[in-house]
Amino acid sequence: MPTPDVKGCVNTHCPWSGKPVQADSLTEYKGQVVGFCNTGCRDKFEQAVGMFEELLAEEEKAPAG
Repeated sequence: MPTPDVKGCVNTHCPWSGKPVQADSLTEYKGQVVGFCNTGCRDKFEQAVGMFEELLAEEEKAPAG
């Protein structure tokens, strides 16, 4: 898998801080490159997304009722 590139990033500013996106702080989400101002913000995003995806997967497995 190729390394995410700032040129393909869907945002120019970090959604957490509002600061400009940095090339070393990118991640991919649902096939899109998302940027952050630092690796800490990127990691916080990845952790939050992971948590919600796990909860949604559990909900889908739960019996209706």
